[in-house]
Amino acid sequence: MKNKILIIAVHPDDETLGCGGTLLKHKFNDDEINWLIITEAKEKDGFSLESISKRKKEIDKVSQMYNFDSVNNLKLATMRVDELSMSSLIGQISNAINKIKPNIIYLPFKGDVHSDHRKVFEASYSCTKSFRYPFIKKIYMIETLSETEFAPSTKEDSFIPNVFVNISDFMDEKIEIMKVFESEIAEHPFPRSERNLKALGTLRGATAGCEYAESFVLLKEIN
Repeated sequence: MKNKILIIAVHPDDETLGCGGTLLKHKFNDDEINWLIITEAKEKDGFSLESISKRKKEIDKVSQMYNFDSVNNLKLATMRVDELSMSSLIGQISNAINKIKPNIIYLPFKGDVHSDHRKVFEASYSCTKSFRYPFIKKIYMIETLSETEFAPSTKEDSFIPNVFVNISDFMDEKIEIMKVFESEIAEHPFPRSERNLKALGTLRGATAGCEYAESFVLLKEIN
C-alpha cells in the first residue's frame, strides 16, 4: 500500500536536514511525498529582494529534485511565528493537513532551540488527534542540525531517537540537495556543513548497523 507522507518544514531546508534521505527513500518506494513550508523571508523584515528571489528559486529546484507531489507554503514571517496566536497557527496547519490527508507525518522536534520550531510543533501536534484526523497513522519528530542539538540537555528536552532509517543509498543525493540552499551551508565547524551532515549520518548509521542513517522519535503509531 502506497503511503502518503507530509513533512512540515518550519523553514525551507529543515526537510532536507531532518529527513532528506528518508524522503528520497519514500519516493523510491513509490510513496507520495508532500512538503509543507511554514515560513518565508519577507522584505518588510529586512530581507533583500535579491535574497527573497534566490530562495524562491532554491525552493523550486529542491522541489524538482525530490519530485514532491505537492508543495504548500503558509508564507508566515520567518523568525516571527511566536507572534501569531496559537489558534491561527493551528487553523492554517490544520487546513493544509486536511487537504493532503497524510498517513505519515514528520514534525519538528518539540525541544528545538528555535522558537519557530517549538511553536510549529505544538500547533502541528494539535492537528493529529485521531478523532479529528483519522487518516494519520504515524507521527515522527525529526532531528534538525543547528536546532535540535542545541536544545537544553535535560531529560525532557533531549532528542532520544527510537527509529532509524537506512539512507546509505541516498546520502549523496541528500548532500547535493542541501547544497542548493547556498546560504544555509558552510564549512566545518558550522553545524550545517557537509562534513557534519555526514558525521551525523555516520553516527546514526553506526547505531542502526549501516553506513548512513537518519533518526527519528516516533510519537504515535496506529495499526
